[in-house]
Amino acid sequence: MNINVRVGTAPTESDGLERPCHKRCGPIAAANYAGHLQTQKRPVVAMAATYPSESMSTRHAHRRGQFILQTVGVTSMMTDRGNFVIPPGHGLWIPAGVVHQSRAWGDVEAQTIYIEPDQVPSYPATCRLIRVSSLLEALMDEAVRMPVHYDEEGRDGQLVDLLLGEIGRMPEVMLHVPIPLDPRLARICEAVIADTSSDLTLDDWADRSGLSRRTLTRIFRRETGQSFSAWRQRVRLLEALARLGAGESVTSVALDVGYDSPSAFTAMFRRELGAAPRRYLRWADQEIVLR
Repeated sequence: MNINVRVGTAPTESDGLERPCHKRCGPIAAANYAGHLQTQKRPVVAMAATYPSESMSTRHAHRRGQFILQTVGVTSMMTDRGNFVIPPGHGLWIPAGVVHQSRAWGDVEAQTIYIEPDQVPSYPATCRLIRVSSLLEALMDEAVRMPVHYDEEGRDGQLVDLLLGEIGRMPEVMLHVPIPLDPRLARICEAVIADTSSDLTLDDWADRSGLSRRTLTRIFRRETGQSFSAWRQRVRLLEALARLGAGESVTSVALDVGYDSPSAFTAMFRRELGAAPRRYLRWADQEIVLR
């Protein structure tokens, strides 16, 4: 497996490391600046970035833990153990060393902090998607405006401590699908994610993988905790959520991800996420139920 970690040359004083962080435009600029930040002598460093629609990062990992807050648009994040969708008002925790790759659905804006692992020993060792509070949004907005070499003993240091505590107490949101460790099943899952509208049956996938239907079913449930059909429905739901967040219509999304009608898709969406698609995307509505 190739892991690409972008680390640029040592920045000069003119690069602005003592000034408030500026918004990086595009995946290359963001990756280069993220590489610079990994080596800075502060326990937490921050950046803001924009990404054009359909842009993708390389597969990469960081030596620090990473927390990404989605502020505009929707991002898909693929890891070796699962595929996550990050809507606005949500954040994803990625532990140090975890290989990941992002894709922007529509024009995207995000705020990111990189955290030395010893600063958050109680954080989970696996990726975790959370819905953020108004306080956490405000703290992240402050963090990306702080000097990189902030005063750890002053206000900025206190703000960072509060920020890390707030991330740790936020509720988890299940907007992801697990990826099996078994390479045969992982290949099936990657193919389904790449073409969510495919109507290949479980028998078809069993034939392609050289497994019996019974064996495939047993291993898939053991490694993901759910049936193949339930897993595929979740994949379709997450792609639909990403595309709706990018501005596509409910009708076109429903048909493209494999549903016979918009009404069937809307019923599934409401059952899974507690609200109809357009209502769910009004993220400020506190009556929406996430599960």
